[in-house]
Amino acid sequence: MDINVSSEIGHLQGVIVHTPGHEVSLVNPELKDELLFDDIIFEEDAREEHLDMLDVFKAAMPSDGKVIEIVDLFQEVFQQHDARAYFIEQLVKEFPEKNLHVIEKELGKLDPDDLITFVIQGYLKKSKGFTLNPSPNLLFTRDLAAVVGNSIIVSRAAKKARLRESLLMETLVQFHPLFSSVRDNAIRISGQQSIEGGDVLVVSDKLVLIGMSERTSFSGLMKGTEGLLNRGVETVLAVDIPKQRSSMHLDTIFTFANSSECIAFPPAIMEQENNVVALFKDGDAIKSESRSSLKTALEESTGSEFNFIKCGGENRTNQFREQWTDGANIFALAPGIILGYERNTNTFNTLVDNGYDLMTQFEFVEEYSDKDFDPTAEQKIAISFQGHELCRGRGGARCMTMPISRKPLTL
Repeated sequence: MDINVSSEIGHLQGVIVHTPGHEVSLVNPELKDELLFDDIIFEEDAREEHLDMLDVFKAAMPSDGKVIEIVDLFQEVFQQHDARAYFIEQLVKEFPEKNLHVIEKELGKLDPDDLITFVIQGYLKKSKGFTLNPSPNLLFTRDLAAVVGNSIIVSRAAKKARLRESLLMETLVQFHPLFSSVRDNAIRISGQQSIEGGDVLVVSDKLVLIGMSERTSFSGLMKGTEGLLNRGVETVLAVDIPKQRSSMHLDTIFTFANSSECIAFPPAIMEQENNVVALFKDGDAIKSESRSSLKTALEESTGSEFNFIKCGGENRTNQFREQWTDGANIFALAPGIILGYERNTNTFNTLVDNGYDLMTQFEFVEEYSDKDFDPTAEQKIAISFQGHELCRGRGGARCMTMPISRKPLTL
């Protein structure tokens, strides 16, 4: 598979996901805040909802498209002794308070399945006294990395609860053959810096948005920007967003639907001024220019007009309610073919007002599962899918996906 993502909306060819496992059932309500969850999730229903979502992906993707379970990649990479040793060394170093150096040799002898169980679910079958919190956020694979062109930003989580996921992703990029073509173009964030994939939106191979959020620090943003500008991107638009749980990443308040339309949460995007800075290279230096708004910045950078469709519609209460349940966190399967939680009815009604046909997940799968889906430039379809349990984790369709391959857009 050619790992390359040159837009948010190109026809999806390859995506990495994680269907919720037993780790979500190990979230103690007393620890849910520490584990970055607002509620506890019923595993069986969440799994079913997630698998149904993947059926939509498979119906929309080309016949050679791939939906890849990230745990399968972990199992494959941990067959390599060097990969296991590298990961365990990083795990011991990053979690000194857990005293894992005491069982470092034991960890090295585990088979891949047992090592993965320890890392994701937090316990060893035969060693008492050494436990970790579960990693329920693995569901949100988007945040682990961002493919930009033929480069990859390897995220570093801002919160300790997700740091193991960052170490797992770093190990995959370093050792798994799937990432061999982008390994030398990897952009790594280290130390106290942080950047997460939910803050990285690829407009084109020349233009990228990065949110400075609760989870992406200024230093992480600048490190990511430097790497992108050294690898062919011409402009990075740094978007300053509220540093709060409800808008933890840029993609929780802003996503792309097609080449000229976006879903935006008005209070945090459309009503903000002077919160965008254009970053670009001038010789060896990175220069910056302020922009009056995100819409203005996009239009100036692309030369095209953009329609910002309001998450929640015109009503203020509906805007806040539906942003809370990921109404702005839609995922583009192809240009104008988008997927989001069905509960965000006002957002979907607004999409219909803007020319989108509305289909349920089951209608779309029935229509296209037995024939090739070949999106046309005129098509605009908003697909609703059920996610009553999934949404408790505070992440929508974009949060639950890591695209690694999309067809380039044809102009």
